[in-house]
Amino acid sequence: MSAIAHGEIPGSVPIRRDIVDAHQHVWSLSNPFHHWPGAGQGTLYRDYGVQDWASVAEPSGVTCSVLVQAQEDWRETLWLLSLAAHTPTIAGVVVWVDLADAEAPARIAWLAAQPKLKGVRPMLQDMADEDWLLSSDLRPALNALCGHGLRLDALIRPRHLDMLQRFRREWPTLSLVIDHGAKPDMTGSGFAFWRDAMARLSDLGVACKLSGLHTELPPGSDDSRLAPFIETLLTLFPDRLLWGSDWPVCLLAGKTYGETLAHARAIVGRLAPVRAGSIFSGAARRFYGLDGPGILPGLIRM
Repeated sequence: MSAIAHGEIPGSVPIRRDIVDAHQHVWSLSNPFHHWPGAGQGTLYRDYGVQDWASVAEPSGVTCSVLVQAQEDWRETLWLLSLAAHTPTIAGVVVWVDLADAEAPARIAWLAAQPKLKGVRPMLQDMADEDWLLSSDLRPALNALCGHGLRLDALIRPRHLDMLQRFRREWPTLSLVIDHGAKPDMTGSGFAFWRDAMARLSDLGVACKLSGLHTELPPGSDDSRLAPFIETLLTLFPDRLLWGSDWPVCLLAGKTYGETLAHARAIVGRLAPVRAGSIFSGAARRFYGLDGPGILPGLIRM
């Protein structure tokens, strides 16, 4: 697939200076609400804080990030918002809320008043009920998300793609982004299904993150196996593809932060150079409203 096939101009400047990391995490093992990662997660089983992120991101030219939840706990939500309030490089926060709880609409209303809050993320990928997001119990919370102009990060696997299409048709005004390209099977099994389902979701206006793919590679695979998947995402999401490091989870693939970014820059520079500014900055800024006006100052305890 050539750059010209994307409508790009050969020789154009590939990367803007203001790179936005649209997906990174932090955690502290000492937090009483910490559940993941556990001791079996190798290099992830230690504290990763905002300064740790800055120490690897800033040398790579990354200026700010979207901080994404890692625990299914309201206490983590409050902790992340507190961190963001004191960290200029955190441009937005995506948190966890129990969408099925009767208090969810009130909590979402409170969240919407927090300066850097951008959206919520239910951890769908390992739920036994693949159709949980379609439950009528979630309607009050989803209406609240729509009413307050917040976004939903969809942490899914390919088995959720048909459900997500039904969900999108039911909630067409909710800003929706697929994390990690829906974690496709990198062995190639189910590639056509994944590609066609992602195409339908793109047609429905859904956004997607170019993130987390290295950790889906089978053991012993090299980066070349990623090429058809990234090429597909570049084709399907021309103006709604957001780069994210998925740091520190990317370390599980044996990739440093800089290597993760360098791989993405190289393949985008080769296949879609004039879209680099969108993929590495503009799309995240647009989707999460990072350049929009603030809402209400200060943090309130609920």
